[in-house]
Amino acid sequence: MESRDSIADIWGERTPFVGQDQWPVRVDQRTLEEPDHWVQSACVLCSNGCGCDIGVKDGRIVGVRGRAQDVVNRGRLGPKGLHGWEANNSPHRLTHPLIRRNGKLERASWDEAMHLIVEKTQQTKKDYTAVAIGFYTSGQLFLEEYYTLGMIGKAGLGTPHMDGNTRLCTATAAAALKESFGSDGQPGSYFDVDTTDCILMVGHNMSNTDTVLWMRVLDRRRHANPPKLIVIDPRTTMTAREADLHLAPRIGTNVAVLNGLLHLLIQGGHADRTFIDKHTMGFDALAKLVTAYPPERVNAISGVPTASLRRAAEMIGGSEKLLSSCLQGVYQSNQATAAAVQVNNINLVLGRIGRPGCGILQMNGQPTAQNTRESGADGDLPGFRNWNNMAHIEDLARVWNVDPAIIPHWTPPTHAMQIFRYCETGSIRMLWIQATNPAVSLPNLNRIRAILQKPDLFVVVQDAFLTETAQMADVVLPAALWGEKTGTFTNVDRTVHISHKAVEPPGEARSDFDIFVDYARRMDFKDKDGAPLIKWSTPEQAFEGWKTCTHGRPCDYTGLSYGKLSQGSGIPWPCNAEHPEGEHHIYKALVFPTDAGYCESFGHDIITGAPVPEKEYKANNPAGRAVFKGAEYMPPFEEPDAAYPFFLTTGRLVYHFHTRTKTGRSPALAAAAPDDFAQISHEDAERCGIADGDWVRITSRRGAAEARARVGDIGPGEVFLPFHFGYWDEPGRSRAANELTIYEWDPVSKQPHYKYAAVRIEKVEAPTTRQPERMDPAQPGVADPGSSETGVVHVLKEVKDVLVEGWEKAKPVRAHVADYLGLLHASERRLATAFEQTRATHPDEPDIGPLCHVFGQWSSASADALEPFLQKYGERREGEPKRLDEALLVQRKQGGFDMLRDLHDLWLLVNESMISLDILEQAARSLHDKEFEAAVLQIRHQNKRQLEWLHGRIRQAAPQTLVVPS
Repeated sequence: MESRDSIADIWGERTPFVGQDQWPVRVDQRTLEEPDHWVQSACVLCSNGCGCDIGVKDGRIVGVRGRAQDVVNRGRLGPKGLHGWEANNSPHRLTHPLIRRNGKLERASWDEAMHLIVEKTQQTKKDYTAVAIGFYTSGQLFLEEYYTLGMIGKAGLGTPHMDGNTRLCTATAAAALKESFGSDGQPGSYFDVDTTDCILMVGHNMSNTDTVLWMRVLDRRRHANPPKLIVIDPRTTMTAREADLHLAPRIGTNVAVLNGLLHLLIQGGHADRTFIDKHTMGFDALAKLVTAYPPERVNAISGVPTASLRRAAEMIGGSEKLLSSCLQGVYQSNQATAAAVQVNNINLVLGRIGRPGCGILQMNGQPTAQNTRESGADGDLPGFRNWNNMAHIEDLARVWNVDPAIIPHWTPPTHAMQIFRYCETGSIRMLWIQATNPAVSLPNLNRIRAILQKPDLFVVVQDAFLTETAQMADVVLPAALWGEKTGTFTNVDRTVHISHKAVEPPGEARSDFDIFVDYARRMDFKDKDGAPLIKWSTPEQAFEGWKTCTHGRPCDYTGLSYGKLSQGSGIPWPCNAEHPEGEHHIYKALVFPTDAGYCESFGHDIITGAPVPEKEYKANNPAGRAVFKGAEYMPPFEEPDAAYPFFLTTGRLVYHFHTRTKTGRSPALAAAAPDDFAQISHEDAERCGIADGDWVRITSRRGAAEARARVGDIGPGEVFLPFHFGYWDEPGRSRAANELTIYEWDPVSKQPHYKYAAVRIEKVEAPTTRQPERMDPAQPGVADPGSSETGVVHVLKEVKDVLVEGWEKAKPVRAHVADYLGLLHASERRLATAFEQTRATHPDEPDIGPLCHVFGQWSSASADALEPFLQKYGERREGEPKRLDEALLVQRKQGGFDMLRDLHDLWLLVNESMISLDILEQAARSLHDKEFEAAVLQIRHQNKRQLEWLHGRIRQAAPQTLVVPS
């Protein structure tokens, strides 16, 4: 039985409506046989979280139907929801553990597999400490599984190396919410679609990524009083075609466009000053910054016509409400967190938050990504606690009944890309991967494959299928899928659903929850009283433990229970005594979780990623006010050039999810989108002699992929590739989009930059690339612990010797402003050289290159800014010998220890400039030279940002470099 053909008619018939909770019911259903019973669940194939029932017959899943009473979807399901369940019945399912013996994966018992994992854990911990152990999890497990895993990593082992593939899709959402509101947690609700009169979608192709939410938008827009829709996206997608206004900026220019919108909204008198003055801080600095982005400059940067930008501002400013959303077009692109924060700023400038129709949806990419962040299975602490607040660490230790020292708060948590980098250098020796496929989903796949095959890295993969990643593992554990286990999960707008077990998993496969509990028992993890650390054996018991952990925190679950969630519809958090039925609008009172004692984060410099010090945050305590943060536009670090003249961007298709591990095994979904394609503009196709359907090869500095061309609906100079397609179905050629992408990340959220890379494209008669095979292990660079004391430290010692020698010989016959100006000028020039040298020395550290490039530019600009004052105050007499430059330019080796020393030396050299700046500031004040003082303060501001980033990066690198041999 099929209520509609969701492949041909993706969104189904329209049911126009207006008014909160007035969306009409439309039940979508697809079954292959008549079920003998139905089991309550919710869909796990996008982040929307649609309530559904699983149809079961003779112990097998035979179909699904939408739940009419669920507030999220009112019975509707998208094509993935209606078809994706067929993966559960795939003959490709893993049914027993595998262990690699003599180079081959062979069948093993659970006892053999778990014994080996435990033995390897204990040996690694003994030899290298727990910081040589890492976990890389998913956005598709259940809350109870994440929370158990988080406790194992943070309180059982005490490793900071735990993250999920949510880093690839949702990390920027969390980061932006923390920067603006002090904590994760969506300010908006799906109910805002019901009542708003204006919707702004930035980098969010909702028609493909969130099909049921898009149905809700379409139904509102088919009513007599539709909301205006503005879409910002480089491609002409179905979402863009529906829009009243489509802005198509050049790839990587989101911040410039959003700054331009903010400028026009403020200039046009649309800022709600009453709200701003009472409930926010930082507005004046933001308003000043965005004045530098008039429509003409935005056009020059982004290509967005000035008239279109003005019209967008008029549409937004002239409306009474505003629902804003963004997704990977922001999160995976240039300046991700900075851009997402500007989306927040638009609603805050207008005062449109905390009431129906006025919200922000910083969308997630996966069904349970929110739970990864809430529960501590990634780089966050459970319950949105603050890593840098010792009181929060102690409170969590109280909940878990462990010593606070075991919780790894002594170093910043390690994000996914850094985890793989530590594996590459040999610093992490054991990596446990659950329900994700980094051999297709991470950037620069040649590099990832080499890492996963390193002989000194013990890899455990826990999955339902023998994925591209699992094929490289040392141990493979067969896992149950959705429908084969019980648990809860939370969607984008904080609605919590329960999914009950409908059928048994195939063969010997086990739920992730049971695997984690078994591991904890075998490892004999204890609390401080000697009792088992993991005190539960069922998911419901774990949920009750989680509720205790959330008490009093923003994501308060204490009013929820399995029984309550099983009554029909999902329920949003917070759900507690104050909100017994949950709360759709968490900021009704316009009080935000930014108080220094309560917030999840003290925030960051959203350009460099340097953390705001606790002392500074407390001095400016927002105390319940939202925070405006502006950002200057900065171009992407890799741009098209003569060799690679096109800009690549990647993204999703409506019929597939991630690496097609499940959706590719549904016949209808696979047939609807069977293979990769390369989308190019008509102009580029004509110029390159490419017709629709021709084979083309796309090549970047990292690799190549081949696909058939699809012409149109994208700007000139740009190429789009879907990222879903890997190699498990043996395409016989290189085709994964991530063969081409950059191993680089946003400085705040640490989310990879999938949305820009320079490529070239050429027509080929037929594919000629080989499908990537198992590669030989890469040889990581080895630091030389005996390296001589050279580099920047040596420079500083020589600077000191020269200064002392000079001061002893000098006679006080004139003012020495020029001497200190000259010293600062030379220091900034040398600092620019040192940053460039560090960038060149460590090319495999993805964050080092881009930021050292930026910092070097800053230092060069600072030196240039001092030139007028050198002329004004005369030439210096004190000089530096050539040997200082010779010492500075001594080349270190690439590797962990030498990288740490280079960062250390840079930090010292920046401090040398800071001392000179302190001295010159006093001189400028004494001379009443306001221009001189302003120049000094500007240089100090930039150098302070350099210092903060260097300090954070040094703290991150130090434990790994010093404790674990590599």
